[in-house]
Amino acid sequence: MAKTILVADDNPTIRKMLCQMFEAEDDYDLCAEATNGAEAVSLAKQCRPDLIILDLSMPVINGLEAAREIKRIIPDVPIILFTIHADSIKKSLQAMNSPIDLVVTKTDMPNIVDHVRSLIPV
Repeated sequence: MAKTILVADDNPTIRKMLCQMFEAEDDYDLCAEATNGAEAVSLAKQCRPDLIILDLSMPVINGLEAAREIKRIIPDVPIILFTIHADSIKKSLQAMNSPIDLVVTKTDMPNIVDHVRSLIPV
């Protein structure tokens, strides 16, 4: 059975590219896509994905706040924080009790499926 992915990014181009990457994979299904952090939390409650990809800088609530809320509801779901600020955010996340399982820079988008496989192998 395919693993389900929720993608949340306020940039429609990036969100569409991520969705297309997972739609092309036999082992992964896209269960939902969100345009902001609050929508990501709501959709996570509804579809209970196997993994969530969150942009850091989103409207309504940012990716880090959304991740905290999602982990309260679904504590075992792996969350990837997808951001252009990966290097600076990794250091600050290490210093706190972070709900993020992996930080991936947006420049590494071609390898996002490999990063997902590292967290939820099929």
